[in-house]
Amino acid sequence: MSVELNLLALRRNEKTLRDSIPGLDRIFRSDIAAPKVILVTGPPGSMKTSFCYSAMTRYLEKSGEMGLYLTLEETAESHLNNMSGLGLGASQSIEISDFTDIRELDDVIEDERPTDYIQFIEQTIAYFKLKHGDRFTMVALDSLGALYSLMDSEENMRKRMFYFFKNLREKNLVAYIVMERALGGPSDLLGNEGFLVDGIIELGVDASSGKSTRFIRVEKMRACKHSMEKHTVEAGDEGLTVLGPSLG
Repeated sequence: MSVELNLLALRRNEKTLRDSIPGLDRIFRSDIAAPKVILVTGPPGSMKTSFCYSAMTRYLEKSGEMGLYLTLEETAESHLNNMSGLGLGASQSIEISDFTDIRELDDVIEDERPTDYIQFIEQTIAYFKLKHGDRFTMVALDSLGALYSLMDSEENMRKRMFYFFKNLREKNLVAYIVMERALGGPSDLLGNEGFLVDGIIELGVDASSGKSTRFIRVEKMRACKHSMEKHTVEAGDEGLTVLGPSLG
């Protein structure tokens, strides 16, 4: 094993994914080991993007590894402006790649063969892996719903997503895939992603006690011991913090 890989192994021991967000170790009793494809779901405003970026930033900056944040819904500048409210800005450990220029080009040019966004995303990830090698350990896609909206309707979408997720695993990545769903909606989401992924993290807003509070709940995480209870999430100037189990 090379000196660089030995150093990375030591850094991973110092900082694990389960404590990348303060209080996340209340939920995960063992660490989230790569490769993993994790669906981060919830209704609008449940801080799905904030969770992914916060977890990635804190982990990667401590471990010395690299991550790639792919956003299809906003520009990189807009994303960073939104994250600044949580005390999270640009990080040398994360490269943000947005697809707004390609989307605008597709709108202008009427081509019989529109951009294959899944293929383009795979090529972007492959280039980043070639560039950073084993230091590239984490990727986020924001969001799956936006990706579907850009693609032609396909009967074989589940097969395409199966191979897309397989490609992420083969690169030994922890991948966060953002996807909206209604509060309390079923796990078998569009295209049955709930069955294809390794983990599902639900974020939401609970108003059952008369006071709206944000929560996080892990529905499943393969090869990882975890609680399935809802835990309260608090957003502050230094990012997200997971508090104790929700009372509601």
